[in-house]
Amino acid sequence: MLKPLDNYYLQKEEPVKSCLQFLRAHILKQDIHITESWKYGMPFFCYKGKMFCYLWVHKKLLQPYIGIVEGKKINHPDLIIEKRARMKILLIDADKNLPMKKINTILKEVIALYK
Repeated sequence: MLKPLDNYYLQKEEPVKSCLQFLRAHILKQDIHITESWKYGMPFFCYKGKMFCYLWVHKKLLQPYIGIVEGKKINHPDLIIEKRARMKILLIDADKNLPMKKINTILKEVIALYK
């Protein structure tokens, strides 16, 4: 039987499925202290046990995004806060090439908060 974590990715339609699966692998490769877990019904990534980001699909825009737990502490023009108090999100267009430079810059900044 599939774990909820794996099932989450597999039930998505393309190109969102491939986009999320790539982001999942990419986030895990950023640092040996990053682990993956299933919290609040979504895939979360922890740094040394502390939640630092998650992957989800925007309900209205239907675009995948990286949710940054301590987003309020990160100043990046492409991070959106919407109605969240603490978290910010980076929307990803699954139909286009991923903005890897931007993603890497934000992930490095977030990981630095936890070090």
